[in-house]
This record gives sequence, C-alpha cells and structure tokens, in this order.
Amino acid sequence: MINNNILLQLTKEHQTPFYIYNGNEIEKQYFKLKKAFSKCSNFQINYAMKALNTIGVLQFIQKLGASVDTVSLNEVKIALLAGFKPHQIGFTPNGTPFNEIIEAAELGVHVTLDNSIQLKKYAALQNNIPIGIRINPVIIAGGNDKIIVAHKASKFGLALNKINDINYLIEHHNLKIDGFHIHLGSDVLNLDAFKKSADVLFSVAKNFKNLKYINFGGGFKVKYKDDDTFLDIDSVGNHLTDVFNTFQKDYTNDLKLIIEPGKFLVSNAGVFISEITTIKDGIVFVNSGFNHFGRPMYYNAFHQIRNISNTEKSLQTYAIVGNICEQDTFGKHRDLGKPKVGDIICMENAGAYSFSMASNYNSRLKPMELFYYNSKTSVIRKKENFDDLLRNQIY
Repeated sequence: MINNNILLQLTKEHQTPFYIYNGNEIEKQYFKLKKAFSKCSNFQINYAMKALNTIGVLQFIQKLGASVDTVSLNEVKIALLAGFKPHQIGFTPNGTPFNEIIEAAELGVHVTLDNSIQLKKYAALQNNIPIGIRINPVIIAGGNDKIIVAHKASKFGLALNKINDINYLIEHHNLKIDGFHIHLGSDVLNLDAFKKSADVLFSVAKNFKNLKYINFGGGFKVKYKDDDTFLDIDSVGNHLTDVFNTFQKDYTNDLKLIIEPGKFLVSNAGVFISEITTIKDGIVFVNSGFNHFGRPMYYNAFHQIRNISNTEKSLQTYAIVGNICEQDTFGKHRDLGKPKVGDIICMENAGAYSFSMASNYNSRLKPMELFYYNSKTSVIRKKENFDDLLRNQIY
C-alpha cells in the first residue's frame, strides 16, 4: 500500500480525482502466482487486460514476463502497442463480428472461439491456423450473478454436447485445435470449483490429439477488507499443477498450463483518490461518481474507504456518495476520521474494473492515472479536458 503522506503530497501536485497503481504490488502478485505454480515446468500467465488496459501498466506487466489475454480487436491492437508480440497475445472474443476474428488471426495472435456457428465459418477459411476452444463446464462459481459466467444458461463457452461439432470440423474441414479453455467468472473463492473445472477440461482434452496447452482462465478472489476471505492461490496452484502433470505423462505432446489473472494482479495495487466537496445529514459527497468507480454501483461491491486527511482513531459513521444524478453510493455506514470539506478520500482495490469501465456520463471528464514503483511516481494517462468531450462531435 502506498503511504498516506505520499498520497497526500500527490494531491498537491495533481488535481483530484485520480487513480494510482503500485507497481511493487503488481510485481508481488505476479511472483506469488509464479510460486504457486512452480512445480509446473511449462507454465504461462496471460494477464486479462480487460481489468486494466492502460498502456503504462501493460508495459510493466509485459516486462515481468507475462503474456496477455484480450477480448476485443482494439485490445489486441493496444497490446501490440504496449510491446507484446503477436505470439504473446490470446484473443478470446464472445459474439464478436467475424471480421474481427479474421483480422486477429491475420495479425498472428492466438484466437479462441466458443460457439459452433463461428467455428464452422472459421473452418471454412481453410487457413490451417490453429485455434483454441472455450468450453462451458456448467459450474457455478463467482462473487456476483453478473460475474458468474460458466452456468448452464451462460452466453460464454461451447456446450459440452457440441463437442461432436468440433470432431466433424476436424475430420471434414481440416480444422486445427491446439488447446481448450475454461473461465468460471470473477471472485471465485472455492478450490472445489477449480477442481471440477480441471476434471471437465481433461475429460475433453484426452480425446483430442496435438494439443499445445490447457487454459484454466482466472477469477481468483482477492481481499477487499481486513477480515475478508480470499482464495488460497497456493492450494489452487498445487492442485492444478498436480492434475496437469498427471495428464501430461500420458499425453503425446508437451503441453503448457495457462492461467488468466486480471483482478488478482492489479486490484489491490490500485487506489482511487477523491476530495470531499460537501457534507450533509451524515452523507459525505466527493468530487467523483460511479462514472469513475463503478463496482459498488454495478456489483454491490465492497471497497475500503478511508479519510487519509484524518487518521485519528475516533471515527464517525457516514455514507460516501458521488456527484452523478442517480443514487451514486460508494459505501453506506462507513466509519471515517471526522471529515471536513477538502479532506482526501482513498478508495481501495481500484486497480481492476475502475478506469477500464469509466465513462463520461453527465459529461464528466475521466481522471488521470499515475503509476508508482520503487518510490517513483509517473503520469501514465493525462486527465481529459473539455475538448476531449467534443472531439468527435459534429456541430
């Protein structure tokens, strides 16, 4: 965590609100994953960049040694600009226009598909470029209905009863499959869910030759408050590595074990800094809104909120709200050091799905982003200005 005094000094140098990401925390989480899977001789981390796609952060993660998972063609292009090579980029779209799939394949990135219609169109190209298959294991796991993505009615993943479609395309259209992928959702806490996903993956994979990898996805739950439960990543790493190594012994090709963390790498690394603008009837208003920090609004998510201008132990209870013209609540019944107008509010776990989901709702400007590493701070995205709101308008 970045020291309060450093954060307060930055508010004197930069206009609030802003996001700041701690590269030392990202680095710690990255090597925690490497250690958890250290018994696997062929292991790869694909950072799920939808969590935070700012180029300065991507460059840092690439230098750590990670590859990257993308879900749109523009994410592919941003990853390339950040320095990832095409072979380091996975593209796992869902319902995307088919021309994006063709362009991504032509760029040399690895494509994973999850429905029969697009598989048939891809097979008809006869381009001999191998692809992966995302399957739906029908496992319910995750922290919120909106981020549970592997249930029976999910839009994600090829249903297991469609596996024969793949066999037909391999036999009659020379479709080449080089791996299988599962992603359960976000904030997965239960090791048993990953055990079940491994059972499904390997039961499918054993019937296919010439595979190159098995991808378990991500969704590892992180800690949001002091007494919070979180996923034991060492237990997950040990179990998945053990079953992977057992499967590898009897398989013809050398396989790679891939995971796709997003939130796990960047969530705890980020904080969002705002300023108190007014106080009334037990409600603290800050100079931001859910257009900048949307997880409490979208997912009813809990984030620690601190008044770093007043860290006295004597606390009072408030609701912390934003300036958007709807119920715009960051937290209810929160204990803060007695606030006053101008105090600085710090919201934690702001590294994942904060800026990447930000908008210009109410014609508000998107804040700047800062990066902190080894006691040095740099601006990695400038704050928007009014001209940015008008840039593509015709009037």
